[in-house]
Amino acid sequence: MERLPGFRDFYPEPLPHSDVWSAEARHFVFERWRETARRYAFRQYDGPPLEPLELYTLKSGAEIVGQLYNFTDKGARPVALRPEMTPTLARMIAAHERNYKKPLKWFAIPQLFRYERQQKGRLREHFQFNADLIGDPSPAADAEIIALLIDTLRAFGLTKEDFVVRLSSRNAWGGFFRGHGAKAEDEEPFYQVIDKLEREAPEASAAKLAALGFSSDEVGQFIAAGKPSAELEAVMENLRARGLGDFARVDYHVIRGLAYYTGVVFEAFDLKGDFRAIAGGGRYDNLIKLISGGKVDLPALGFGMGDVVLLELLRARGLLPKFDSQIEAYCLIEDEAYRQASLELVQDLRDQGFAVDYPLAPAKSDKQFKRAVELNAAFTLRLEPSEQGGFMVKVKNLRTHEEKTFDGA
Repeated sequence: MERLPGFRDFYPEPLPHSDVWSAEARHFVFERWRETARRYAFRQYDGPPLEPLELYTLKSGAEIVGQLYNFTDKGARPVALRPEMTPTLARMIAAHERNYKKPLKWFAIPQLFRYERQQKGRLREHFQFNADLIGDPSPAADAEIIALLIDTLRAFGLTKEDFVVRLSSRNAWGGFFRGHGAKAEDEEPFYQVIDKLEREAPEASAAKLAALGFSSDEVGQFIAAGKPSAELEAVMENLRARGLGDFARVDYHVIRGLAYYTGVVFEAFDLKGDFRAIAGGGRYDNLIKLISGGKVDLPALGFGMGDVVLLELLRARGLLPKFDSQIEAYCLIEDEAYRQASLELVQDLRDQGFAVDYPLAPAKSDKQFKRAVELNAAFTLRLEPSEQGGFMVKVKNLRTHEEKTFDGA
């Protein structure tokens, strides 16, 4: 039986086939995500993978249903596997925001699901690092989130030669749109065209812009000028003060496709252009109010970074470590009379935090030693009787082949 298309199997290293993914690499990524979030004083949260379908149609309309894994459950409720984490976060904040002092700095590592066409860097499921800052409307909050994004990528060994965060603003684009006297109902369709400028044929984009009353030349001139708005300049100044200015630049090509963005938006891109966006996010000041039915109104912003593109990028740059077995010692049991005492030694070492393995069943000495080598153990341990009637432990360093003897077991 085969797995479903667009989903992944995660195996321990060494991987048996190029079509499977490394569980150790995933753990490595998760640990870097958690550690960087901790350094920025973000706290972890989580939510259910199954949510009411209305949570997604409320903000995105009925058209999003075609992109979801959705069904009617046994309680006759329309539900969906979560395609993104932000609506869940907004629901959770709306329910209990009074219990927390603002601003809130929260992160999550959810598994997300979308029923869509598979392509490079995009599957039907992925894990994602979501970081959000709730309750602060200032550009300093935008800079804090963007700095976290930059430092998260730096934590993997990526440098300013590898990626850049492109900053833009829905407010700046809104000023451009309204300055041309366009109809209010055309604003979101206009943003959708801008979002696809770099992925769509120029003539197709020009036709769509013309239908909305814009010329591709004036749009191109606005992007080329790249004049930072006041909020973007404040963000860049903040990043420069941290020494992170070289990792970001203003680029009005970025607008983000989701309709709930309201202010600064941004995406992190591979500078070699081999991969799709590594991460993206922005400010969504109206979403919590929408989800709560107007009962809670809090400014918010955040970003998401998926594991699929990130792992492909790290692999291409040679930045994934070699995931050898993490066994520190292998206890050889060459005489079954010493098994009980060996088990006591193994348990004692494990209680002290060491990773130790041993043969579960009787086996020849050479086979046991071969297993220790296969597991890349740093040491072998072996019990031998002492002259005093107890045991002594012989410890062999498999890297240097040096052997030492210790009393007691």
